[in-house]
Amino acid sequence: MALGWRCNMEVVTTYLIKLFQNDDEDDDDDGDSGTAYFNPDMAGTRLQRAERIGDASLPDTFQTNELLYYERFKAYQDYMLGDCKTSEVKAFTADYLEKVLEPCDWQAQWCTDVFDVLVEVVDVNYKELKAQVKLVVPLQCETRGCELTEEAMNTLLEATLQKVPLQELRVVFDESGDFDQTALALEHLRFFYKHIWRQWDDEDEDDDFDYFVRCVEPRLRLFYDILEDRVPAGLVAEYYSLLARCSQKFQEFSSLRNGISSDSESELDNVSMVEGLRMYEQMEALKRKLRIMENPLLRYVLGYKVNSGQQSCRAKGPRASGGRVVHVVSVSTTVSQLQSLMADKLGPKFSGEEFEVQFHSEPLLAVSACYEGDVVIILPGHYNVTSSISIPDSISVEGFGLPDEVVIEKKNKGDSFVESTGADVKISNVKFIQHDAIEGILCVRQGKLEMENCVLQCETTGVIVRTSGHLTMNMCDLYGSKGAGVEIYPGSVCSMVGNGIHHCKEGILIKDFADELDTMPKITMVNNVIHNNEGYGVILVKPSDAQLDKEEGKDEMKLQVDVPVIVVDDCSLKEPVSYSSCYVVPPEFTEGNDAIKRELVATSAKKQRLQKSRLKELGVTQADDNLLSQEMFVSIQDNQFRRNGMGSFGTFLY
Repeated sequence: MALGWRCNMEVVTTYLIKLFQNDDEDDDDDGDSGTAYFNPDMAGTRLQRAERIGDASLPDTFQTNELLYYERFKAYQDYMLGDCKTSEVKAFTADYLEKVLEPCDWQAQWCTDVFDVLVEVVDVNYKELKAQVKLVVPLQCETRGCELTEEAMNTLLEATLQKVPLQELRVVFDESGDFDQTALALEHLRFFYKHIWRQWDDEDEDDDFDYFVRCVEPRLRLFYDILEDRVPAGLVAEYYSLLARCSQKFQEFSSLRNGISSDSESELDNVSMVEGLRMYEQMEALKRKLRIMENPLLRYVLGYKVNSGQQSCRAKGPRASGGRVVHVVSVSTTVSQLQSLMADKLGPKFSGEEFEVQFHSEPLLAVSACYEGDVVIILPGHYNVTSSISIPDSISVEGFGLPDEVVIEKKNKGDSFVESTGADVKISNVKFIQHDAIEGILCVRQGKLEMENCVLQCETTGVIVRTSGHLTMNMCDLYGSKGAGVEIYPGSVCSMVGNGIHHCKEGILIKDFADELDTMPKITMVNNVIHNNEGYGVILVKPSDAQLDKEEGKDEMKLQVDVPVIVVDDCSLKEPVSYSSCYVVPPEFTEGNDAIKRELVATSAKKQRLQKSRLKELGVTQADDNLLSQEMFVSIQDNQFRRNGMGSFGTFLY
């Protein structure tokens, strides 16, 4: 008996500690009720029953956690928050609840991490977001890891003054529909404080702006994009990691700030203030990254830096025996095709004793069986694959025929279609057809990939060249991307010669990051035809002048959130590649080349000033050119820009 009582008291004590830690004592009311956004007919439809799994002694509740995006959007915009500022969120929420919640005489499950228990609501304190309740007898509860008695529950309620958070109440199902609005209102409140509200929002400096537009809408959209598998797994993991780090940093900062006396001049407090400043800057950098990920447009144009998950397979390296294998892929083939393969490919190139031939029915099986130096030859046919193709070793994949004759199509959803991380990978004469790949039809995460004479039929996103990736793309045709045809990240190398990029949202997107100074990409663009894209032929993402000027003036003790800019070297091709043409290209189709170069030069100058300012702060008065060597090596010439919706070249400022 004593042991049971001790267990009950531990549960009570644990809950009380958690309750009072989260208790908000701010009872201020700014008098703005937000009544213009309340509609008494908001929840006219009958809700579904959520049948309880487990202990049948507790009654069922309303099913409210499967609401659609537009239902939550409308509730927050039209009824709960309206156009309130951040400082007005609590007042608007209290006013909304006061108009839709039944004030008393309804039953609910009080749900915590430790127990679920049936209670009856006798009053509601809207400002505190709490309900006064009494225990329904006989006791109906379900516990996790401990036994609770009616006496222990009454003791707990007495300790909380009979008040429990509204977020922890789930309304008992009632077929009359009288409590539908109450159940929905509690769901909107619960969802808001779990997925939308951040504990640092109260201290937001942009309090003059509409909180719904600035914070609620992008966070709600991100939640549903993640729920519906429209965000790469790596970005999801990074977002939640940043969110946890920012929450921890905010707790540390708040604790340190509360311990500093405002009128003290002690050395200890001075040290704490310096440490607080450092923590504040770290927290602001984390918040900035979160805002970028929460904004759908910035999430698209800026992307994220980490690999979206580790590649599914690691490089095997060369075979222990030292031999190499030619992997021939074909579902079925004719004798004449085999004779042609032997005469044109296997005989002339792979007749040495070190080569062995293996046959496969699928490209994925062939690539998975490869070691460093192997060759995959794909005979004509239409090959369907159901998972991503990862290429971690230096191999060559060749289509034996024209690209339209050697087709690889991915049917189902996934982060990427083809993912290359090998040191030296070659792909030629293959057509790729993409469906539902979140991260792109082809992603060069690291290493070098050389593509020649390939067709890339995109449905969602195109080719992505990540930091440390090197792409050489010659004589390829890319079209259909709902994003950019080619996305180029800082630190990458990208050479594109003689390609067609068309019918995409944007032709080529060059990305900057907002969190640190990155090495800029080295880009070669020669004789490409970029046409019929919805937006720009080429778009450069960069910070606004105000953002760069702000960075230039920051104190060296603060965390610096820099963005790379570009230095142009237009002499990268001493002998430019030329292609014969039967006509002279009109100048309006090539003027985009000069526009791109002018923008890169202008951006370069601003970066040079920023870097020299930083070096001066560090005590380097004479900046060596080698210290300012983060350059973008560029050759942009003889490209044609035709019928792009917004023009040949544009910039996106953030």
